[in-house]
Parts: sequence; structure tokens; C-alpha cells
Amino acid sequence: MAAGAPGPVDNGDDKGGLRAALSGLTTRGRSFLAAGVAAAVCAYALGQGDLLRVGLLLAVLPLVCVTVLYRTRYRVAGSRRLSPSRVPAGSEARVHLRMDNVSRLPTGLLMLQDRVPYVLGPRPRFVLDRVEAGGRREVSYRVRSDLRGRYPLGPLQLRLSDPFGMCELTRSFSAYDTLVVIPRTETLPTLRLAGEASGYGDGRQRSLALAGEDDIIPRGYRHGDDLRRVHWRSTARHGELMVRREEQPQRARCTVLLDTRRVAYQGAGPDSAFEWAVSGAASALVHMLERGFAVRLLTDDGGSVPGESADGFAGSTQESAEAAGLMMDTLAVVDHSDGGGLSRAYEVLRGNSEGLLVAFFGDLDEEQTAVAARMRQRSGAAVAFVLDGADWARGGDGVSPAPAADRLRLLREAGWTAMAVPPGAALSQLWQQAGQERSVGQPGTAGATTGFSGGWS
Repeated sequence: MAAGAPGPVDNGDDKGGLRAALSGLTTRGRSFLAAGVAAAVCAYALGQGDLLRVGLLLAVLPLVCVTVLYRTRYRVAGSRRLSPSRVPAGSEARVHLRMDNVSRLPTGLLMLQDRVPYVLGPRPRFVLDRVEAGGRREVSYRVRSDLRGRYPLGPLQLRLSDPFGMCELTRSFSAYDTLVVIPRTETLPTLRLAGEASGYGDGRQRSLALAGEDDIIPRGYRHGDDLRRVHWRSTARHGELMVRREEQPQRARCTVLLDTRRVAYQGAGPDSAFEWAVSGAASALVHMLERGFAVRLLTDDGGSVPGESADGFAGSTQESAEAAGLMMDTLAVVDHSDGGGLSRAYEVLRGNSEGLLVAFFGDLDEEQTAVAARMRQRSGAAVAFVLDGADWARGGDGVSPAPAADRLRLLREAGWTAMAVPPGAALSQLWQQAGQERSVGQPGTAGATTGFSGGWS
């Protein structure tokens, strides 16, 4: 919630403020002023005293309205609240505006408007009747965008008007809010994982804290510890009871790799291949976090999110919601990279890539296919969703080009579960299909499914 600090809606005492007030004359005010001046000139030329008085009245009325409105000091506070502040593309958010009159005087007619980017819809405008001293008015409007991104809302503007409609002055608050439009996500099916592999488990894995008798890291005895866990050698060394550590739970890991290379995609807009890949990555991230995995988002340029811990993964269950928000915020503004290769992502994965690897690739040439194939060597399992930019650009004709089919074959031979993504495909169906393929194995990928007798996530 962003609030505009209470402040006077006035014009100050400088000449610049007075000129700004005169510039606020409406068409009616300017017409009265012009008519009054013309009448006064004619009266002076013709020697008509009565016409001069009429001219002066017409000219003075808008000037008096400007002066009164200029000298009027309202103190109002404005605030804005978004519900919610993070919304999927294509969904609506509601913006609540609140105006408080913190002065001792009632306000006149107020016209309230909020600045919003054109992609969120028309600029909202409201007319507020007289607000009593200490009174409050609340209004709301809806915004919606089919395009992900971060959109500023504000500043809030007030337009003051005199009772005769001769003058209007606009005053703005300084507070902004930001609406984050994140990618659409799909609910993915939960696939049973039977068996164990490095970095896997039912969202969890257990690893011994002790590698061997000589590598034991004991801790001090605590009330209630089982005496059978006392480590006598360490007790003698430290002079106090020391016990062996229990097995420590360790979260299974998953890396979601998003290919953002500009050369890998064709077309633009909500239905483009790139937007499908971004949405797919968001769906996979949410799904794996819900399964209890420690997840990170990796792009082709080597950027890692959240990257707060030493290994770049979300550290604990308490951080999952914060990590999910951080990754979704990143995906809300992710754009094409100018890089032409996947080598930087490969370097990151080569350093630390245990666990599940889920990749969303655009077009892959022979060189990049070889790099992607090497990524598979350090992961417990790897699933790739490959989008053919040319196929998406022409709307799909059901025929997979020979080069694209060859790339899929090479990935599968390297141990990937590689899925071709036709235009408009549902990720949930491809996800289910990939799990089925992992459960039965793939031709020519001996060892790719070692230790698995069920799905992969």
C-alpha cells in the first residue's frame, strides 16, 4: 500500500503559482474574460458607462474564481491499495483509492484521476462530492493486462473546480505503486517418483551428516538425547558428553533452465513461442516448489534466481514463498538476451547441477544441441521442452522439420527426456507425457532412467 502524505492542495504564494492558476481557466472562464475585455473596450470607445460596468463584471468574475481557488488551502491525504499486487497475465486486479480530508474546512467538488499505462486500460476518473472536514471517500477501479511486466500506477491527481466552472487546478501526489503482471501458470499433474537417485526423493532426500567414523561432527549432549548416541571419543576429547548427529533432511533440488536467446525464437505477443516458454518455466517453478524441492531459475546467460544461498537454490521451506515471488517477478520482466549460446548456463550447471533439470529451449542448432547434451551429464534427470520457432511462426502444420527431429534425437541419446512443443500445446499434457516416457525409458538411453520405476517429478 502506497500512501500520499497529507499535504495542502494549494498554489503557494509565488508568481509562478499564480500564472499556473491563470492557466487553469476553463473554456467558460476564458470566454467570460474575453467577453468582459471586449465589452470594456467597446464601452470606452463609445462612452457607454453601463456597458463598461457589464464588461468589468464579466472580466472580474473568472479572475475572482481563480483567486479564491488559488488561495483555498485544502489538506487531503490520498492512498492506493492493490488487490492483489501480483497478478497473472489475463487476470484482473482491483485498485482501491482513498481520499481523506484532514483539514478543518470542507472541500468543494473534487475530480480524482489516477495515471495508469495504456496497456492496463483507460485512465480512471472519479467525481467526488463535497468532503466534510475529517471525512473520507473511497473508490476503486479494475486493471487488466495480457502482457506480463511491471507497470507503475500513479501519481494520483486531484482537479479542483470552482462552483461556476470558471477554473480548474490540478494537483498531484508523489506516491507510486507497481503492479506486477506475472506469466500465466498451469497446474501440472503430480507424477509418482518410485526409487531414488541423486538429488531426488518425494520432494525430500536424506543424507548422512556423517561420512564415516573419522568424519563425525558431534554436538553437545542435550536433555532427552538417547545415551546410545554418545560418542565417547569426542566426550573424552572435550571433557563433556558429546552425541552423534542424526541424519539431516536435505531438500531435493531442481533447476529450471529458460532459454531466452533472441535467435532461438520468432514472433512476439502473448501467443508467441517465447511467451509459452516463459509461462512453462513459471509453471514448472511453482509445481516443484509445491512438491518441496529447492528450486532455482537459470537463464542461458548464466543468471540464477534466487541466488541468495551459496549454491543458488532456495534455502528452506520458510523461504519458498519468498523465493517463488522473486522468481515470478524475474519472469515478469525477462526479455530476450543477445547471447547466441548456452555456454554460460552450462558452466553454472557444470559447477553445481545435481538434481532434476527442467529446460525450455527455443531453436537449437548443431552446436547448441551439443552444449545441451553435455548439461545432462551432471543432473540426476533432465527433461527438455523444445520449441521450433519456424513451426510456431507458421502456426504449426503437424510436420516436424528434419533438423528439429534430429536435435530431439541427439538430446534423447544424451539422456534427456526431450519433448517437442507444437504451437498452442498444453504444458500439463506434455508434462504427463514426459513422465510416462521416463517411467518406461527411451530407446538408446541406457542408464538414463537408472533407479526410476515411476515418473520423474
